[in-house]
Amino acid sequence: MRAVVQRVLSAKVVVDGETISQIGPGILVLVGLLESDVDFDADFICRKALNMRIFPNEQNGKAWDQSVMQRNYEVLLVSQFTLYGIMKGNKPDFHVAMTPQLAKPFYNSLVEKFRKAYVRDRVQGSLGQ
Repeated sequence: MRAVVQRVLSAKVVVDGETISQIGPGILVLVGLLESDVDFDADFICRKALNMRIFPNEQNGKAWDQSVMQRNYEVLLVSQFTLYGIMKGNKPDFHVAMTPQLAKPFYNSLVEKFRKAYVRDRVQGSLGQ
């Protein structure tokens, strides 16, 4: 499993002009699933993303001191199979990414892990296109 975590003031997923999910301040997590990923990998990503100390602490002045949970910020998860793209010449190859039939339920279980580990309504999930 591969995750790209970015601090955001806001983020949203829009498909055909319709907002599918959105958050205010927090983290955007792009999630790429490898064909061999298991629950242990999902647990690891969930724990790391929620506990990453990437926000400033105004009380003590430290720049990288608080997690999304400590700040009570939001989380937006977006499925992004392209994180496992491999260039073959000038053409990307995604053969190591989890197949869509397996990825959708696995991704949904990852979103549920985040919701159980944090606050359910602070976590949004969206399947990328």
